Amino acid sequence: MMGVCLGLFVMAWGVVRFFSVGAAIGMCVVAMVIPPAAAVFANKRDPDDDWWDDPRWDDPKWDDPGHDRDHPDHEPRDGS
Repeated sequence: MMGVCLGLFVMAWGVVRFFSVGAAIGMCVVAMVIPPAAAVFANKRDPDDDWWDDPRWDDPKWDDPGHDRDHPDHEPRDGS
């Protein structure tokens, strides 16, 4: 995608502008829209992704020391 953007930009101002400045500007606008659109589509959530259904979000002891099931505390914590 980035190659397409760079190609549009280089072709617009290196070649196309000699024939049509409007077309060159249009090519640059298209090149400007591609990276954000690619980022949006690439970061789309998978249909199987269920991060919002994680039961730990409803756990009242979530912040208590040693309660995190993914990263348990193995050292005792003192008051300091």
